Amino acid sequence: MPPVSKIALGFVFAFGALRFNGFDLLFDPVGWGLCAAGLAELQRSVDDPFSRARSFAVAVACTSFVALIAFGEPSSHPLTVLSFSHVVGLVNTVGALVTVWLVVDAVIRRIRPYEDSSRVTLLDVLRWAVVSLGVLGLLSGYGYADLGVVTPIAWFATVVALIVVLYRSAGLPSLSPTWAAVADRVP
Repeated sequence: MPPVSKIALGFVFAFGALRFNGFDLLFDPVGWGLCAAGLAELQRSVDDPFSRARSFAVAVACTSFVALIAFGEPSSHPLTVLSFSHVVGLVNTVGALVTVWLVVDAVIRRIRPYEDSSRVTLLDVLRWAVVSLGVLGLLSGYGYADLGVVTPIAWFATVVALIVVLYRSAGLPSLSPTWAAVADRVP
């Protein structure tokens, strides 16, 4: 499977929900792990944008695992446990949005010199839309704005569009793990 397909599938696991008797079959940590695996295949050096994105994907995989455990607790626990669950959920959400930003930024940086500008522009717009609508949804959850169902629906639509564009970009030569830039091939 191409690395960008792994990243897109990771987003499906991380942001999708397939519930069976109240249990989500699409584990978020598995999704972030898939993203980290795809990013590791595209990484060329330690200071590569894919390396930074991979570090955040691994961190979000850990926080989403903790969130999975923390949210599974009953609400009869003391306030400190509930506060911990709340903070973990907040860190998980913010980390997921930052990771999406970094992943798409790394893809944009890799394909910008070699591909048409329409795909780069579309990825950039989708990146801004996913993160902006995610922040609006986060603030809405705290009561700062009553946006109704419009924000989650728009956010879901932009996440789906981003996943589709990433899947369609998986075959690009510049996103192949064996690809080397022209400057790298010149002796």
